[in-house]
Amino acid sequence: MHGTSALKKFVLSLGLSSLVSIAALAQGAAAPAATASTPSGPPATKLGVVNVQEAIVATNEGKKEFDALEKRFTPKQAELKNANDELDSLKKQFQAQSDKLSDDERTSRAKTIETKQKSLQRNYEDAQAEFQQAQQEVVNRIGSKMLNTLEKYAKSNGYAVILDVSNPQTPVLWAAQGNIITKELVDAYNTDNPATPPPAAAPAPKPSAGAATRPAAPGAAATPKKP
Repeated sequence: MHGTSALKKFVLSLGLSSLVSIAALAQGAAAPAATASTPSGPPATKLGVVNVQEAIVATNEGKKEFDALEKRFTPKQAELKNANDELDSLKKQFQAQSDKLSDDERTSRAKTIETKQKSLQRNYEDAQAEFQQAQQEVVNRIGSKMLNTLEKYAKSNGYAVILDVSNPQTPVLWAAQGNIITKELVDAYNTDNPATPPPAAAPAPKPSAGAATRPAAPGAAATPKKP
């Protein structure tokens, strides 16, 4: 499974939230000190639009990391599913047989169901927290390097401003296709950080020309500042 939609599908299959925001990269990170420099050419004037979350997942390194994360949590996903199926079966049996049980048996079964329900909830919350932490570590690790690539790419290609549309608060309603540089950023990152690309997956549907598509993931935060 590759790409934002594939990762989102896996995350949702665990019952977890969608892609974790990269805001943690900005937390506690001081903005770089301004330094005076002599312009070496014409001033940068171009404006770029990028989806940083999509870019992180689309890099060769990101695909490998999230594939590994999926494999790591697949057993836990199966464990939670089996526990949930068992609980559902107990509930159905209890509902079907309730009127035929003695008061003591009815109380005992109800208590067993309640205990298993609480255990499942605790295990789910623990798995959710562990997955989100592991996911955020991957995002932070790749995101910090991507900021370096983004800065270098922007300077080399004359960009004065680059907006991150993975942040739903970024006021970009439309952008010309030539201003969208998510793929270019991914390519530049793969060059700066070589990683063996995973097996090719079926291509995702292309967005309509000129659209600056936001990801489906809610709760994304602003583009992080460079540590």
